[in-house]
Parts: sequence; C-alpha cells; structure tokens
Amino acid sequence: MAATTLLNLLADGEFCSGQSLADALGVSRTAVWKQVNKIAADLGLDIETVRGRGYRIVGGIDLLNKAAVRAQLAAPARSLMSELVIHEAVDSTNSDALRRARLGAVPGLVCTAEQQTAGRGRRGREWVSPFASNIYLSVLWQYEQGAAALEGLSLAVGVAVARALEALSVPDVRLKWPNDVLHNGAKLGGILLEMEGDAAGPCKVVVGIGLNVAMSRKLALGIDQAWTDIASIVGDAAPARSHVLAALLNELLPLLSAFEARGFAGYRSHWQGLDAYGGQTVVLDTGSRQMAGIARGVDERGALLLETSSGVQTIYGGEISLRPGT
Repeated sequence: MAATTLLNLLADGEFCSGQSLADALGVSRTAVWKQVNKIAADLGLDIETVRGRGYRIVGGIDLLNKAAVRAQLAAPARSLMSELVIHEAVDSTNSDALRRARLGAVPGLVCTAEQQTAGRGRRGREWVSPFASNIYLSVLWQYEQGAAALEGLSLAVGVAVARALEALSVPDVRLKWPNDVLHNGAKLGGILLEMEGDAAGPCKVVVGIGLNVAMSRKLALGIDQAWTDIASIVGDAAPARSHVLAALLNELLPLLSAFEARGFAGYRSHWQGLDAYGGQTVVLDTGSRQMAGIARGVDERGALLLETSSGVQTIYGGEISLRPGT
C-alpha cells in the first residue's frame, strides 16, 4: 500500500483502530502494523499506538489534495496549468520537471511533492524537505528568446511569492537579492531556476520554489541559517498547504505567461518596495572576493546596484551571497 493511502486515513489526528484500517485497505492488521511502523521511521512522523484504541498521528497531518488545489485556482491560472503532479516522494521537484520536459511535457506542468529526498538550493546546498510540512513546487515554462528573455525572472518570481503570501494574510514578507524570501530577517523560502535548451533561442525553464509552511524544529536541525515558517508567523490562522500551493500558482502561472513580453521592468518597482536590504550597508561575497557597499536596489535587468567608494557597481547573477554589513 502507498504511504499516503494509509496517511489519509490518519490525517485528522484522531485514533483509528487497526481493524478499521485493515478493512479500509483490504489487508491484514499485521500488514497495517508493519506499514505504520515503516512510515513513522521513514517519514519522521510521530505516530502513537495505544492498545484498544489503535493508531493516530499526533497533531494530524496536512496532505496536499489535487481537488482542493484546483478548486482554489483562479480562472487564469487554471487555464495555464497543463498538468498537476503530486508525488508522495521524489528526489527533487525541479529534477522531476526537467525529466518530464525531456520527455515532451508542455508548459504549465506543475510538479510538487509531500517530500523531497534530494532537494536543492543555490550553490548545490541541500534544501531540507520533511514530509507534508512545506511546499516544494516546480513549474515548467518555455520561452522563445533564450537566456536574454529570462533576465530578472527569479526576482519577478519573488514578487509573485510575496503577492501570494499577502493574499494568505502573511504579513511583512521581504525579498533578498537574488532569490530569497524573508520574514524579519529569517528565511521563509527560496527560488531556484534551471534552464534547458538554446541559450539564444527556444528554451525550457523550470521555476522551483521552496516555502516553509509548518516545519518541525526537530527535523530542521540541519538548517544552518535563521529560518521561519508560515505557521510561526500567523499561528492558528495558518492556511492548509493545498491553499498555499493554489495561491502560489494563481500568481506564478500568469507571471510566467506574460514575462517574455513584459520583462522584469514591469516588476521592478514592486521588488524595490519589498527589498530587505535597500539602503543598508551590505557585504557581497562572490566566493573569490568580498565587496562592501550600500544596496541601492536593482536595475531594469534585475542586477544589484551596489554603491561603493568607487561608484555604483552593477552586480549580475551568479554565485553571490548577500548579508547585512556591520
């Protein structure tokens, strides 16, 4: 049996007897017991077993639901989404979308998962991806003008994420150049773009978004920076993950459809208004050198404008990290 089949029966956090689970699944009570223990170990879930009462997931679990996502999509997003794939587990949703692109998947493919086993962030860092806790989202799109058409796309996607969070009543979201989503200086999410095809012609782009929704402190011990999640910000008002996913798609799919014609210039002013470090002293670390200066926002192509002692420097994308200066 698939883990999510059993988990759906336990999702509400109430006790369910082994016999009722066995009857619902058409297996033996022993098979249920084995599967419960396996998914508790594999997925890091707190599943309580009480003789005479059965099993329950302590606190319940918020699984993604295709019907719930589709029901909350606005008409523009619904018309632009060609397929919605929800995995129980996958190496990474970006990798899955790229594989499907090579097999002929069309723009508007949406790949998401309850868990990633090899989630990726920038610089090849691991993206911690516990089961049914966060949003791991990748969307496939195609552009005809190659890499030049993609300048500033990751920043525009950040604007889309901020708008989606605003629609979900998540306050005070800020953006860190080039692709981090912050709340009170702590990382709430990140964006990773990957391209395949002709750098000067038709190319396919996978836009990956990782967003912390309800991250277990225990499962997040491997994160080496300040982080937060939606549940910590809004408490009991936290939306279901399917609602979060739909809100992201409502903003992201129309943006991807219009971006080649509109470009980043159409999103620049909104990005500037969300800039976490605008007007502050920062230090840029390129890996080979560090540059100190005052962050002055971004230009029409999405490049960072860094005011230094020798004038305003234009910093384009690449393996650059940005942190507040002292």
